[in-house]
Amino acid sequence: MGVPPFEGWVERQIREATERGEFDDLPGAGRPLRGIESSDPDWWVKGMMAREGLDSSDALPPVLQLRREAAGYPQSLADERHEADVRELLRDFNRRVLDERRRPTFGPTAPPLAPTVDVEQMVAAWRRLREERAVVPTPVEAPGSPPSPRRWWRRLLGR
Repeated sequence: MGVPPFEGWVERQIREATERGEFDDLPGAGRPLRGIESSDPDWWVKGMMAREGLDSSDALPPVLQLRREAAGYPQSLADERHEADVRELLRDFNRRVLDERRRPTFGPTAPPLAPTVDVEQMVAAWRRLREERAVVPTPVEAPGSPPSPRRWWRRLLGR
């Protein structure tokens, strides 16, 4: 194999490695590349995000992340136990929205805006949601149905 007349450093390294056989027996040698047949131009990005376990919402602009966060209220607050924590989370959200609005923008079009949330209204919705979760209906047996069997350990203990 002859040396090309204007071979650069990279091409020389590849040629020498090929001559030494360093590219022989690589995994996947002789098989087509995966994803090439896809018509989606971002197939490789989506594949990498899936391999790395990344969420596509992390790639959204901050204003859209804030809108997505606001759309999840009050359900996303349901696991909070104290009203003071809920209020602090909502105040922090409103602060981040205002910080995003103050950021300089460029271009001829107006940027999208994320809405602030009414803290009192969200706290009231959080309270209703917590009350609904606290009320767990007990199963009612239908009339005429056989009684549920006693557990073996209850029979053993005589309870």
